[in-house]
Amino acid sequence: MSIHVDGCSLIFVYGSLKRGFVLHRFLSQQQFVATASTQPRYRLFDCGAYPAMVKVAVGGNSVKGEVFLVDQECLLKLDEVEGVAEGLYIRDSVHLCAPHDTSRTIAWFFLPSTSGLPDCGSEWPIAERTV
Repeated sequence: MSIHVDGCSLIFVYGSLKRGFVLHRFLSQQQFVATASTQPRYRLFDCGAYPAMVKVAVGGNSVKGEVFLVDQECLLKLDEVEGVAEGLYIRDSVHLCAPHDTSRTIAWFFLPSTSGLPDCGSEWPIAERTV
């Protein structure tokens, strides 16, 4: 579940929904709250055009992203965009670092196997590495 402010929910985005990325248009009418990081309970993988965040019991990273306040219509549209009905992602609570750790926030978690996908570390897209 998520926090509701006048029928709205706090969400955490970490990939193609972030400002400046291709799917951000779905959040253009919603309220940007802040940049944020998760508690180190997650891993982030590169699927090419988008990332995959998964929950892990050990060896997690703190994932960087953005928090938005979205209305119910937007939340349902994002479920469509993320492929929830097709089993690509599931919407669930996410644990953020202070000062955002007191608000219930949700994110979308990747359901298929991440075996063989490049690890992003704490942020997507993976920054180019120089020698």
